[in-house]
Amino acid sequence: MSGNIQLLTDTLAAARAEDRAALIAYYPAGFPTVDGGIDAVKAVFDGGADIVEVGLPYSDPVLDGPVIQTADDIALRGGVRIADVLRTVREAHEASGRPVLVMTYWNPIDRYGVERFTAELADAGGAGCILPDLPVQESGLWRQHAAKHDLATVFVVAPSSKDARLAEITAAGSGFVYAASLMGVTGTRESVGEQAKDVVTRTRAAGDLPVCVGLGVSNAAQATEVAAFADGVIVGSAFVKRVLDAPDHEAALAGVRELAGDLARGVRAAAR
Repeated sequence: MSGNIQLLTDTLAAARAEDRAALIAYYPAGFPTVDGGIDAVKAVFDGGADIVEVGLPYSDPVLDGPVIQTADDIALRGGVRIADVLRTVREAHEASGRPVLVMTYWNPIDRYGVERFTAELADAGGAGCILPDLPVQESGLWRQHAAKHDLATVFVVAPSSKDARLAEITAAGSGFVYAASLMGVTGTRESVGEQAKDVVTRTRAAGDLPVCVGLGVSNAAQATEVAAFADGVIVGSAFVKRVLDAPDHEAALAGVRELAGDLARGVRAAAR
């Protein structure tokens, strides 16, 4: 079965045709439980997200801040497995008809097997993978199998990335480029900053892929700010925090659905 890279591409193009950025949500599988996480991803879609990145919980998440680390720890202690991540992708995509990616560090895929993982992700209806710690020069095997199964390969760039590096990444990647808005780890912040705009401008100049910005966006005002210059706005920790702070499951679902709605309105309010 083929993956859904075309659906991802079409979704980003449709947002651009509406003269707006896409809203991309991140949510870790297995948090607070596997079923609870699936419900949360569906609620995020119901609230207005265009695309969801399902996180594969990992014991050494170098890009993730304390909020997502807490969620990952809960998921890992609950026994989450790659099969549960793939089930989350499948059920979220089937329920919404929208693109679902997996965001994961390389080690779990390497141990699971690249061919096996790409085949199963495609079978689950996945659109691709975001691989924050896979160097482009070591990504040949992954890209070969991802292309075979019609899956996007999304690389991460940072404000420190040199122009030559950006050109290499945009040439090798597919789907979109994930632009980290600043140097550091995920988490909510008071402002996103000019670094994000600069890295988007330079990444666009280096290639043809859409550029979506993550790290630090947590509210509608920030989403509006980033949507003015990016092709997509990525929000993760704010969704996780809503669930961590909720008194019960229904309140958690209401919280993430409400946040997705606020952010969806935010990306539509941007002056472009």
